[in-house]
Amino acid sequence: MSDITEVVAAVLTQPDGRVLREGRCEAAGHPSAYPTRVLLAQRPPGKPYAGYWEFPGGKVEPGETLEAALARELAEELGIRIGQPCRWITRVFEYPHALVRLNFFRVFAWEGEPHPHEGQVFSWQRPDAVEVTPLLPANFPVLRALTLPPVLGISHAESLGVDSFLARLDVALHAGLRLIQLRDKSLPEDVRLELARETVRRAHRFGARVLVNGSPELARAAGADGVHLDSAAAARLTARPDCDWVGASCHDAAELAHAAAIGADFALLSPVLPTLTHPGAPTLGWQAFSALAAASPIPVYGLGGLGRDDVALAQSHGAHGVALLRGAWT
Repeated sequence: MSDITEVVAAVLTQPDGRVLREGRCEAAGHPSAYPTRVLLAQRPPGKPYAGYWEFPGGKVEPGETLEAALARELAEELGIRIGQPCRWITRVFEYPHALVRLNFFRVFAWEGEPHPHEGQVFSWQRPDAVEVTPLLPANFPVLRALTLPPVLGISHAESLGVDSFLARLDVALHAGLRLIQLRDKSLPEDVRLELARETVRRAHRFGARVLVNGSPELARAAGADGVHLDSAAAARLTARPDCDWVGASCHDAAELAHAAAIGADFALLSPVLPTLTHPGAPTLGWQAFSALAAASPIPVYGLGGLGRDDVALAQSHGAHGVALLRGAWT
């Protein structure tokens, strides 16, 4: 099967589980307003996989841009006019009847109330607790990815001191931080393990996830939710570590492709912009970042020179969100 069918798919989100009166999601991009519900559509009778649930969208017509196809499909299917969609991930999936390239976009703003215009059934669902069934197989990893929040905090205890970091961690958790990478590799192993355990204990009280930058054994000893792989550690692997969640640090297309190949759930791509840590070092810039993120089958966080206020900017360039070192704890 050589021919590939180009398809666009829309992830329409309701921040905080609300549909605003005019159908516009004003809170999109705010660090604490990550989507709690997404719109799924049931495939109508007469089509392959009739009765299965998927994200709304459809085939790209010859000569049509992906963005134009998405706008047309959502107008035809839902009767809505979308704002500027954000490229997100691209996944290739082989069904018995077709080889499909699914170009996913996140849609944070639209006008009109979604209504079925072609006989489909629609349902707003939480990505972490989907109640409709059956789902198209290609959408299971997509829904899992949508449970990732838009801000990832990277621990900074080496510079702040352990006690100061833990105090700032409490503040960040109260403010909505829900994903943490425990880094601090220069700390003694016993100190780092205790810090990881305490970080996990505090984070889990808020339902936040903690990934340890290091070995799966260290992550398990800390009771963490998973492991984060630096680029060198990821390069040594040929299979996914035995952890619930796996992140990977990447700097180019080859590292992103390898992270996806070994089954990482998401990647950090850096440096996007100049940083205080590495002044004068080469950076990707938004154009290169956008191209890399759009081609990735796993969500990509932008890292380097970004702050909390840059979530919407990063998402407009294809990022899932931003990863912050200093900015997560100020």
